[in-house]
Amino acid sequence: MTTETFEFQVEARQLLQLMIHSVYSNKDVFLRELVSNASDALDKLRLAALRDDAPDADVSDLHIELEADKNARTLTVRDNGIGMSYDEVTRLIGTIANSGTAKFLQELHEAKDAAGADGLIGQFGVGFYSAFMVADEVTLVTRHAGETQGTRWTSRGEGTYTLERLDEAPQGTTVTLHLKPADSDDQLHDYTSDWKIREIVKRYSDFITWPVRMVPERAGDDAGDREPETLNSMKALWARPRDEVSDEEYHELYKHIGHDWRDPLETIRLQAEGTFEYQALLFLPAHAPHDLFTRGYQRGVQLYVRRVFIMEDCEELLPSYLRFVKGVVDAQDLTLNVSREILQQDRHIRMIQRRLTKKVLSTVKDLATSAPDRYATFWREFGAVLKEGLITDSENREAILGACSFASTHDAEAPTTLKDYVARMKDGQDDVYFMTGESRQAIENSPHMEAFRAKGLEVLLLTDPVDEVWVDAVGEYDGKALRSVAKGDIDLSGAEEDKSETEKEKQGEAYAGLLGWMTEHLGDDVKEVRLSSRLTVSPACVVSDSGELTPALENMYRAMGQEVPEAKRILELNPEHQLVKTLNRAYADRQDRTELTETAELLHTLAVLAEGGRPKEPARFVQLMADRLERTV
Repeated sequence: MTTETFEFQVEARQLLQLMIHSVYSNKDVFLRELVSNASDALDKLRLAALRDDAPDADVSDLHIELEADKNARTLTVRDNGIGMSYDEVTRLIGTIANSGTAKFLQELHEAKDAAGADGLIGQFGVGFYSAFMVADEVTLVTRHAGETQGTRWTSRGEGTYTLERLDEAPQGTTVTLHLKPADSDDQLHDYTSDWKIREIVKRYSDFITWPVRMVPERAGDDAGDREPETLNSMKALWARPRDEVSDEEYHELYKHIGHDWRDPLETIRLQAEGTFEYQALLFLPAHAPHDLFTRGYQRGVQLYVRRVFIMEDCEELLPSYLRFVKGVVDAQDLTLNVSREILQQDRHIRMIQRRLTKKVLSTVKDLATSAPDRYATFWREFGAVLKEGLITDSENREAILGACSFASTHDAEAPTTLKDYVARMKDGQDDVYFMTGESRQAIENSPHMEAFRAKGLEVLLLTDPVDEVWVDAVGEYDGKALRSVAKGDIDLSGAEEDKSETEKEKQGEAYAGLLGWMTEHLGDDVKEVRLSSRLTVSPACVVSDSGELTPALENMYRAMGQEVPEAKRILELNPEHQLVKTLNRAYADRQDRTELTETAELLHTLAVLAEGGRPKEPARFVQLMADRLERTV
């Protein structure tokens, strides 16, 4: 058959060179990855057979076979699973770019130590290429179940690979590694060694559902025919008593199903008995995957029915805001021939989802008190995702809030819960104050924060995009309204002794003319000009009216392609600021207010800039500022 040679893309060549030159401290990972890929292929074939998608496939003895040849220095990993077509080999193995190479290389360069580098190999789906850490050449022969033609892929990892169509090939996939010489200084072991292969399989793949077989080494030339041995126990960890399973075994199961090299942050066991029985073993990862917020992210846990693998990513078992959770659910009373459509309607699945959701949320909440460091890691990696549930899951909203923590002005380092915030509220304070923004620094420097800082009122500092939405959806906590410090008319007189009503009335009368005049002349840009109770240092700020969308939320909707009418905002003036006092006197004294009109426009634009916005007409703003500076020099 015709053999074609192709070149790897530039990034793919970079990745292969990194593999070949030993960026990973633990080269044993290559066998774990190849066995894991083979196990996935067997799972897919079993599932296809259950659905009659592969009627001609042989599923009588699904297994993984390892074969070492000391003389030829080769190691072969063979499975009789689903296999791949020529097009699939081209798409999945012919180009590494499919596996997120650019992001992989970026994080690899950023990894500060070898352990950090080890953690990336499974995360980006490049496990197959780890074979080049230990092999000078890799050959893959595969045939998709039900097809007649196979494919051979070969590469030395030097920038090119070859593809060849085969008239004959066994069902499944065979990967043959032409091994490099053993080198103890480079942590390169002899991977044709019987004991080394057994050690790796036992450590990393003991829990795999399918038998991993290997013909043992000969004791002598007259040993006769050798029967293959099964190297793994194939015991379902979720079905074994907790005291019979070590944390290391749980961690290895997570690494297999989560395609991660790090240990999980937390392991969650759940067993339901009675009218509907199921077992669940869930894991909270320690690191967010790079594609967690992409539309194509594959979420969900593995679904088994009576130990038979049914579905890789069963989305129906957990809500989307818990899409980072990995694990296994083994149900006893579902039919083997299930589809996503059936699962969406199944009341048992809905029962499982409710129970798993509550268990995950309670576990996260418990981490905050029992293991603050691990909770801090969880919140840093997944807090923004969890808060999506405050919008979409009203049934569990209280539990989600209990698992949440937020940055606040109370402590520059430690976040706070809403419960602790309410416990610290000052006498007379009726609302939970918050402000949204791009960063903590931007919020703390905002003019909106001045009066709250002066009066010692705690403010939650919300910097995730989702915060713009959930605060409106939730509305209140423990009877206390969630109140943005940048929206509506803030009255802080109840929190601390303030001006008398008479003084406020006199001040309002003194500024009434200026406020009305500015409202008229800035009418194209603002809804109203009024005096502020939230400013102590800055001359002015812009605020949204109660019930209006914030500028950030407007931008988010527009980015999603939704038409949002631009709402006029309110300009608030600080009556104690010298600039505002001078402006008010000038308004009362002058009949020609042309220059005052420009000053009012500048004041409004400065307020917009102070909150991180941009001038409506940048060129005009620059011209006005230049003219004023020229007259003052």
